[in-house]
Amino acid sequence: MKKALLIIDMQTMPFVWKDYGGKPLYHEARLIMNTKLLIERAREAQSPIFYVLHTETTGPRSVEQPLWKIVDPVAPAPEDFLIIKYHADSFHETDLHMLLCNNGVEGLVICGIQTDYCVDTTVKRAYSYGYKVELASDCTSTFNSDELTAEQIIRHHHHLLQQFASILPSSQVVFKA
Repeated sequence: MKKALLIIDMQTMPFVWKDYGGKPLYHEARLIMNTKLLIERAREAQSPIFYVLHTETTGPRSVEQPLWKIVDPVAPAPEDFLIIKYHADSFHETDLHMLLCNNGVEGLVICGIQTDYCVDTTVKRAYSYGYKVELASDCTSTFNSDELTAEQIIRHHHHLLQQFASILPSSQVVFKA
């Protein structure tokens, strides 16, 4: 089974949100480090890598704005696929499903931001399309809410997503060449 790595919204904005009065991203250094290792392993196995970029029509998250760009440590290579989305669902009104099909992808390893929004929605949609989904549990993150810590939110969503994906640490993800 051919797997692809799907990296959701690893853009500058969530990593600097705290600098603009927002809350800090939970375990951001671990998120970057583990995602970078996943990327390296996917490349070694020659698995395709898809980057999804949350985009708005205007403002700091519009195309090519500094806060819209993917953070440098996990930046895409020229051969990687870039998917621009305007919704929480990485498949909605994008070419993602078509590109995955055209590349013979049957399995997805998903990681990124935010566990409780775009990651959650994309895992469920990928499952509904029939992909075998793996969620790299130490490669998703979010922010504290007013009611719950980011850790509680992540743990809760990972528990719920077990119905749609295998939840495993990135060290256990295997890409086959």
